[in-house]
Amino acid sequence: MEKKLIYMDNAATTPVKPEVLDAMLPYFTEKFGNPSSIYSISSENKKAITDAREVIAKTINTTPENIYFTAGGSESDNWALKATADAYASKGKHIITTKIEHHAILHTCEYLETKGFEITYLDVDENGLVKLDELTAAIRPDTILISVMFANNEIGTIEPIAEIGKIAHEHGVLFHTDAVQAYTQVPIDVEAMNIDMMSTSGHKINGPKGIGFLYIRKGVKIKSFIHGGAQERHRRAGTENVTGIIGLAKAAEIATANMKERTAEEIKVRDHLIERIEKEIPYAKLNGDRVKRLPNNVNFSFQFVEGESMLILLDSKGICASSGSACTSGSLDPSHVLLAIGLPHEIAHGSLRLTISDQITMEDADYVVDNLKEIVNHLREMSPLYEDFIKKNK
Repeated sequence: MEKKLIYMDNAATTPVKPEVLDAMLPYFTEKFGNPSSIYSISSENKKAITDAREVIAKTINTTPENIYFTAGGSESDNWALKATADAYASKGKHIITTKIEHHAILHTCEYLETKGFEITYLDVDENGLVKLDELTAAIRPDTILISVMFANNEIGTIEPIAEIGKIAHEHGVLFHTDAVQAYTQVPIDVEAMNIDMMSTSGHKINGPKGIGFLYIRKGVKIKSFIHGGAQERHRRAGTENVTGIIGLAKAAEIATANMKERTAEEIKVRDHLIERIEKEIPYAKLNGDRVKRLPNNVNFSFQFVEGESMLILLDSKGICASSGSACTSGSLDPSHVLLAIGLPHEIAHGSLRLTISDQITMEDADYVVDNLKEIVNHLREMSPLYEDFIKKNK
């Protein structure tokens, strides 16, 4: 009998939609020309890239010349921070970010510190929200950039992006946001939200891996990140990933067109998961803001349980989940995000992230909770800490 598979790790990656694959396939075989060449099949590919750029620009209310294709979110984050640091160093060497950013931001900031830049890592509240008064107080005359993620990849908290951008602009500071998890999950208007640069990734929205884009507002003076050819208007060298670009645009078009209906259904399933877990599994804590939360994110910490053991047992039931970011899944350290919101190590180690899609049904959600209850109970029965806790609290 084939094992049931319920995929609940969509924050890590998503399957490519059939319509996206269909759009991409001709560019692997028939339409394989290099867009920089002058013959007709290359010219057609150049136009296809132009059309894709227009599609994507509309999804965030900008113009096509502000969209730069990259290899994904990590490259976009690196480009935004390193190129800003290089271009604006004469103004100052101070950058503000938060303690809960993706490691593509945090590790880049650590690198910039070795180059003489000073980084302020803001605390967040118990739900993972940036404190706007502390952000404002951290701005200095030599501050050149604020980088705050749109929504956290682990706990799903959505930050007050428009307000952060407004504060940045009032102080003459550039504002970058890592929107890898938020893009097409929540409406994004880079003009209304005061965003100067924004990172995204195709494989989080049912597009292919190895493609993303960096939005750069016109007038932001950052230069090339990859040197070589004249691609991407002299700002990002390398033969264009035409198939990836086509796939990204198609995925973005589909996800944007059905965003309202799709996310409404995701919220129903998300809230059902949260309500059942809170009601039926004792000593479980929801991580992240209950309301200002991505439609597809559920993150709990279970006391007296070790996260990796939960994942292994869930996998034996055909359930794919995560204990945090996929980029740090090999680490034995507790999540830096959970520590930043105030969880002690022993509770942070017992975290579980479920990230759903429009393919997850209420029946699937119930299957997950039913199995999760059994798994948590089983692991707690093996825990001497839980046994001692029960004895003390009888």
